[in-house]
Formats: sequence, structure tokens, C-alpha cells
Amino acid sequence: MKYSIPRGTKDILPADSTLWQRLESVCHLVFQANNCSEIRTPVFEKTELFTRSIGNTTDIVKKEMYEFKDRKGRSLCLRPEETAPVVRAGLENGLIRPDQVTKLYYIGPMFRYERPQAGRQRQFHQAGVEIFGSADPLLDVEVILMNVQLFEALGLMDLEVNVNSVGCPKCRPEFRKQLKSYFKDNIKKMCADCQERFEFNPLRILDCKEAKCQKLIDAAPASADTLCPDCKAHFEEVIKMLDYQETKVVVNNRLVRGLDYYNKTTFEITAKSLGAQNAVSGGGRYDNLVAELGGKATPAVGFAIGIERVIELLKKYGFKDPKSAQGLKVFVAAMGDEARKLAFDLVTGYRAKFINADMDYLAKSLKAQLKLADKLGAEKVIILGEDELKKGYGIIKDMKTSKQTEVKLDSLEEVV
Repeated sequence: MKYSIPRGTKDILPADSTLWQRLESVCHLVFQANNCSEIRTPVFEKTELFTRSIGNTTDIVKKEMYEFKDRKGRSLCLRPEETAPVVRAGLENGLIRPDQVTKLYYIGPMFRYERPQAGRQRQFHQAGVEIFGSADPLLDVEVILMNVQLFEALGLMDLEVNVNSVGCPKCRPEFRKQLKSYFKDNIKKMCADCQERFEFNPLRILDCKEAKCQKLIDAAPASADTLCPDCKAHFEEVIKMLDYQETKVVVNNRLVRGLDYYNKTTFEITAKSLGAQNAVSGGGRYDNLVAELGGKATPAVGFAIGIERVIELLKKYGFKDPKSAQGLKVFVAAMGDEARKLAFDLVTGYRAKFINADMDYLAKSLKAQLKLADKLGAEKVIILGEDELKKGYGIIKDMKTSKQTEVKLDSLEEVV
């Protein structure tokens, strides 16, 4: 008897495996340059982990999970996504705390029972980053820039960065109310999925790709119009800092993520050449998930890239191989808003050159920042404060010798 591969799965043959290895090596390189550490979790978890985190009304939980019972009747499932397992592992092993920034990344297979199509399989692979411990909008910017850096390192073109804010539990009920009011007279003309989402999760209607639904969706209310002052200020800061970094973005009022745990910033990077299913990465902020899964309230932000879709692009555009990674090279300790702005600029510049760099996102004192830099094993620390900015100099401290050197601000990146 001749056996064939199950529908929705794909053999990665020797002709392609080299490309997969090289893509994964660039993921390691870029994520480590942003001072993220790798985590690996089991491919199956308790089903409740996903029903509680993703949401009972999502398509993933209702239609797409590979759920099974073990010999003792316990409900398990193959992981459909990796954020919830990373949170579970982080809490179980003491990695996630509300008083420290923890940066983790992963690469591995996920499983969803859905209709196979170009770049989308029932066993598919993702690489992603999850950052815990700070509500600073700079971290939202950091993960978006990490995506851009990754795709630029691979030599990919024709990409578009879409961003939005879906608000928070305080302001989202008003947005949900406006959506239900808008769609109620026309919902019977829309697809079956939209009709079901109208009852349980009207925000998900905005994610529908059906042509007959698109015209109605285009004229729907925008979440930006119902944001509370905190969410509005957060989103404006994200847009401002992306603009400061000269990153072109499209504010997409229709952008929602398919998982219930997202709040505030959401983003997606698309490739026009992939057709209707064109998202190559996506993510956002999920400040309530850690508490929802049993931890202390801890803000978080993250993203995942679809490896199969990126492979499709690499086959089309070719592959560019960057340099190798290293440990934390430089930590920028900054005091004051202007100094932090310059610090973020420096850190972003180093990472673009694949130099592992990081900074503080918890508004710690200078002494605490130096202590953190030492704990992280930084080779050098750049110290920036109001006095240094006035003088036009930064201080570079060698952490091995404790020697400190004054360097002109415009020469800091070059010197390190």
C-alpha cells in the first residue's frame, strides 16, 4: 500500500530545507540583536489554556483546534498559536514578573484545521517574540521595527506596515456597541461567519475577506473614534515614534487581530504579491493576558511571522544573508524624555547593524539601570542624562574595566 501525506501538511524536502535553515538563522540573529532569549514549549497543551486565552467565540477555538483526550480522559490540543504557551511557561518557571522586562522568542510548528491554500497549511510554522513587563509605547515600536528589520535583512520588498488601536476593556464596549448598531440592518446580507460573529464578537466582522461583506465593512465605525484618553495617547505616541524612526506605516482602522486577548496597539505586515491571504506577520499588545492566565497583572506585547509565507516570498525575491549574532554589546542608560528618545534612536541604529543593544523601559533610576546592564552582561553602557545632552557628550562606560569616556553625541553609534 502506498501512503500519502495528510491534507494540509507538507514535506520540507532537501531542495527547500537549506532556505528554511537560513531563514531561521536570520530570525535568531535579529531577535538576539534585540536582546531576546529563546524559549521552546511542548507542541500540545491543556485545551483550557487556549479556550481561556484566545476566546471561546474565535474561529480557532470553535472550528480549528486539533483537540484530543489522553488515556485518562484529559482534554489536550496541539497548539494553534504560541503566545499563551509562552505565558504559561513564563509563569510556571518564574520568568515573568511585573517589575522587570522579559524578552522571549520562539520558532516552531503550530496546528489549525483550516482550508489549505498558498502559504497556509494545517501544520504551519511561526517565529515570534513576546515581551513582558512594561506598558511603554516604545516597546510597541520596538516589535514593529524588529519585524521591519527582519524582512529587510532577508531582502524582502513590497511590504506594507498596517497599525491600529483596538482600545481596552474600558473603551472597547462603546466600539462594540457602535458596530452592532451599524451592522444590525445589513447583517443578513453578509456571509454566515459574519452573521455568527455579529452575535458573539462583532469586532471580528472587520477581519472578513468576503467581497460581498467588504463594502459594508469599509463604511463601518472606526475604533479610533471611541478610544479612551489613555489608549489615544498611547497610540499617538506609537505613531509619533514610528515617524521619528522614518518607518512608513498605514493607519488601518479596519485592522483587528483574530484573538480576543489583544488590546491597544495591533499591527500587521502584508505582502501584496501573496494575494488575498497576504499577511506575513502580525501582533500587538495584550496587557491583560498574564493576569487572565493566573499571574500578576503584567503588560505585554508581541508578534509572530508566518514562516511558510515568508518562504514563498524568499523564493520569489531571493535571499540576502546578514552577519552573525553576539551577546549584549551595549546598554543605553538614559534619564529624561529627550535622553530616552536619543537612547531609543541609538539602540535602533545598533540593531540595524546586528549589534545586540537594549535599554530600560521601566523608568528606573540611573543606578538601577547600570545594575540592570551589569545583570544582562552588557559589554558597554552609554550614559545619557540632561547634563550630557547640554554638553553635547555621552559617557561610554566599559563594564569590564569601569573606564568611562566622554564621546560626542553624534559619534556614539560609530564609536561603539
